Amino acid sequence: MSENLENLERPRVEEMERILGKPIKVLDDGFVRVIDYLGTDSSIVQAARVSYGKGTKKVRQDRGLIRYLMRHRHSTPFEMCEIKLHVRVPMDCWRQWIRHRTANINEYSTRYSVALDATQTTKPDEWRLQGVKNRQGSEGMLDKKKGKALSKQEVDLQELTRKIYHEKLEMGVAREQARKDLLLSTYTEAYWKIDLHNLLHFLALRMEENAQYEIRQYAHTIGNKIVSKWCPLTWEAFQDYRLNSMTFSKQELEIIKEIVVGRQQKAIETATKFEWIKIENGKLKGNLERAELEEKLDNLGIQIPWKNLK
Repeated sequence: MSENLENLERPRVEEMERILGKPIKVLDDGFVRVIDYLGTDSSIVQAARVSYGKGTKKVRQDRGLIRYLMRHRHSTPFEMCEIKLHVRVPMDCWRQWIRHRTANINEYSTRYSVALDATQTTKPDEWRLQGVKNRQGSEGMLDKKKGKALSKQEVDLQELTRKIYHEKLEMGVAREQARKDLLLSTYTEAYWKIDLHNLLHFLALRMEENAQYEIRQYAHTIGNKIVSKWCPLTWEAFQDYRLNSMTFSKQELEIIKEIVVGRQQKAIETATKFEWIKIENGKLKGNLERAELEEKLDNLGIQIPWKNLK
């Protein structure tokens, strides 16, 4: 192994070099930009093989190994790659972002510096309605005419808040206290450094359709415009085995086995045994686990046995 040490070079990806330091716009005034990166697909393969040899394996074999690692969730080799991003993001979105505690973070301080003069605004046709099924999310859109009035109120409130904030600063009020009235729509900036394994976990959660729209836009930007260029073999495997795949619980598999062999009534009885099916007042009571299975069955084109159950 030692005889190859002198041949070590810092891996470079030309597509990454071209976007290095250049902001990629997100939302109305946000951005993501790559500050630095460490490692490539080859670094993952190298770590998995515990070998510094170069050119001993074909790209096809590297792809196969990366797909195997992703498929079987062997995460350590992916931790050999790291990336540092500079992000500008609304404060309410940033609160969700930093719940992922597997990164190194340094955020712009409104205690030491004046808050960024930028806030996220909402267009009249962008006001989302509160979700009914998913109580923590949104579902459908507000009428554009009503949205127009809300958008004006939003801008008026943002301008008033900014005016009061600067008046406090001009009066000599400490920045650490003046900032307390800033709206959550105010943009903040941060440096965010994370390894590829934990980044992919972040993306798997935040690219989901049930993730909040704003953070989903950042996740899609990072995934599709950065990771896809940085580690294309890993990105391909991630899409195949994480983003666009399904997993099934033991209970789901028991029910599906009955459905595919044509035992529809047995499938209903099995779901009832798991307490996924209950009839109350002549209606099928809601059940989250059953609803998730129903979504999977729909995606597979499999008829739901209890769809018309009363």
